[in-house]
Amino acid sequence: MIEKLVHINRVSKTVKGGKRFGFAALVVVGDGKGRAGFGHGKAREVPEAINKATAAAKKAMVRVPLRDGRTLHHDGYGRFGAGKVHVRSAPQGTGIIAGGPMRAVFESLGVADVVTKSVGTSNPYNMIRATFEALGDQSSPKTVAQRRGKKISELVGRREDVQPAAEAVEAEAEAPAEATAE
Repeated sequence: MIEKLVHINRVSKTVKGGKRFGFAALVVVGDGKGRAGFGHGKAREVPEAINKATAAAKKAMVRVPLRDGRTLHHDGYGRFGAGKVHVRSAPQGTGIIAGGPMRAVFESLGVADVVTKSVGTSNPYNMIRATFEALGDQSSPKTVAQRRGKKISELVGRREDVQPAAEAVEAEAEAPAEATAE
């Protein structure tokens, strides 16, 4: 399990004898193979808060389908409160282009190549919830094919099939140009 501590918040309560401090921890947990979750824990001591958050994160893990075990199948958008995030699949070698809390999610999820953008709030709680909402909408070609009662090959076109069609369009565009030149 990959555990990432995203944020610790310290709050204080003023009492007769002085101040009492409390800590809140936000933790992201993943197995590096397409399962991740986040949790929130509160306690008087930091380690105790982290342990509670980790336990909550392990309970709330979700599975996200990954393409080639390294990136997302398609682009996504998630929103929670004022936190809006856009996640995009990326070619191999891109790396994780994400800020702070979102980076922790993708590292623990096992995603190697992704491009993200967070718009709105920089509150880590809302950013992570919006990221998990975007990841919850991800679907693999396999699940889409099963739902629609088709074969995966019918949904996913091969790159070789797409290339000749593009060349044919270019050839058609050049033919009228030559005719007008004469």
